[in-house]
Amino acid sequence: MTHEITPDKSPFRPAVPLYPVCRIAGTLVPLRILLVVNAFASSVTARNTVVVHQVLSRGNEVEIVETNRRGHATRFSQDAARRGVDVVIGYGGDGTLNEVATGVAGTSTALGVLPGGSTNVFARTLGMPNDPVLAVQQLADGINSMHIEPIGLGKVNGRYFCFHTGVGYDAAVVQEVEKHGSLKRWAGHPLFIYAGVRTWASKYDRKSPHFELTFANGDRVADGYFTVVLNSNPYTYLGNRPLDLWPAATLDGGLVAITFETMKVTAILKSLGGALRSRGVEPTDYLDVHADVSALTVSHHQPFPYQLDGDYLGETTRLDFEHVPNAVRLVRPNVA
Repeated sequence: MTHEITPDKSPFRPAVPLYPVCRIAGTLVPLRILLVVNAFASSVTARNTVVVHQVLSRGNEVEIVETNRRGHATRFSQDAARRGVDVVIGYGGDGTLNEVATGVAGTSTALGVLPGGSTNVFARTLGMPNDPVLAVQQLADGINSMHIEPIGLGKVNGRYFCFHTGVGYDAAVVQEVEKHGSLKRWAGHPLFIYAGVRTWASKYDRKSPHFELTFANGDRVADGYFTVVLNSNPYTYLGNRPLDLWPAATLDGGLVAITFETMKVTAILKSLGGALRSRGVEPTDYLDVHADVSALTVSHHQPFPYQLDGDYLGETTRLDFEHVPNAVRLVRPNVA
């Protein structure tokens, strides 16, 4: 009996070789996969889940678990990593994916992505379609071809994020959306537009700065109203159109901090116009951009709201950000 094992080039040092391709009497040993499902996500249905399970199970061992509260996916993922599961797949919205990524980060267990929410920013950033039935074959091909590579993640106050953290107005909009959570599955983007207008009109102070930013190199932005810290691009999608705040932001580079120092509607719309045309924003007197950031702090004596990968996390007086290279092993879908 012989075992053929591919060399492990991971930056992690697990107790056993990482992702061995073992052939015993010419047979490929199946991978162990955990599918973490958020059944409340907008694109997740019983039928879709059956199809997803069938595709992933071709040659692999797949276990399914369903989340029923915040933090559940992280606990499932942490347990799977401790048990030596090869791949944990987040099947739900971006919040579910974030929890799974947090659970497997820093371990030898790989992260898989399957779109199940209304926007699915990270999955679409990887080139996947927004339909899980179409996307699952791309993911399965990536798993079966061992297309797995380390990527960097952002980290704030001890929690990882995959594509962005929003501070200030952005987070206040997400808070307003979550107040109408029962409509999110059906209303989708119109609900976000409604929340954005309502928050702008009466839910957010547009006259006084909400926080300041201090960077590892000593730079400082004193009057922050609205900040987005990117780990990748785009920031989000408006229907099928990406909102490209900083096209150079990638999973291989440092963080990008984009801060509006005003809440004047003309200034913001002018900046976002470039983003909608896929050119990104341009630094101005009222818009600060710091790219390839390794660490920064956002703070104020009064609490300010923040959201992480689309999940509102409340208010705080301090956020400590860092970029973590090679934080997680990502299954790259085989996209055309």
